[in-house]
Amino acid sequence: MKKYYFILGALQAFTAIGAIPAGYGMFKDTTGAGLGMSPDLLADSPLNSFLLPGLYLFFVNGFANLVAAVLSFFRSRYAGHAGLLLGIALTIWIIIQVWWISLTSLLQPLFFVVGLANTWLGWKIIRSARMS
Repeated sequence: MKKYYFILGALQAFTAIGAIPAGYGMFKDTTGAGLGMSPDLLADSPLNSFLLPGLYLFFVNGFANLVAAVLSFFRSRYAGHAGLLLGIALTIWIIIQVWWISLTSLLQPLFFVVGLANTWLGWKIIRSARMS
């Protein structure tokens, strides 16, 4: 079971390391220009700036995953629940992103798989704890 906690924590840390600076860049410059993006990407979405995606990236995919990684590395009883919840959140985030702006980067399928892995690992940890 230790390996599940470690892998989950590593994936959460990986997600946080990518999301925190990207989220900060988006809400610092809501046009997206600082990150090489154009507001035209948002044309088919209900958004007119990168503020809300930036806040979501920074707080949910960033800091929440950072906290969850700590829970996972210390094998907290809440690690599985955090992994399941944040895995679902990441997967839905990517689905919505691709729906609204299309597939624009190889990072989208990568983080989709990471989200699915987090969800599965979180579920596996919860299930294992219930059987103990």
